[in-house]
Amino acid sequence: MNVIRGDLIKLAQEGAFDVIVHGCNCRCAMEKGIAKGVREAFPAAYQLDQATELGDRAKLGTIGVAEVEVGDHELAVVNAYTQFDFEGAMPLADYEAIRGAFAAIKKRFAGRRIGYPMIGAGLAGGDWVLIAAIIDAELAGEDHTLVEFTG
Repeated sequence: MNVIRGDLIKLAQEGAFDVIVHGCNCRCAMEKGIAKGVREAFPAAYQLDQATELGDRAKLGTIGVAEVEVGDHELAVVNAYTQFDFEGAMPLADYEAIRGAFAAIKKRFAGRRIGYPMIGAGLAGGDWVLIAAIIDAELAGEDHTLVEFTG
């Protein structure tokens, strides 16, 4: 895992990545954290999430992909369904869902530059050490970068 500091959305808009990933809940809410920023910067990702079934547990571990044009390049914005709800007992992060989502990301985007925040470790209360190990295992051999947010 490469690690840089910055703003994932801004870096994506500048062409640093071919794919960006953010964690979503299954309740069709992109109201807080990086999901809110993704919603504002890439409305197609929000529209894709809104087209899914509200509260469908079957989404856990799956991904939705919005292909968007940013400047002179295409960007895949991945809604990774890594938690069921946005409230309740912590952690909300579902480690097996994270594993499944990143396995799907590798299958679909092998060979592309992938960027993501600390998925599941912020508002979802997950253990970043465990989550990072899952991501590293699932994206083994890929060019993938954790972007630690700096405002």
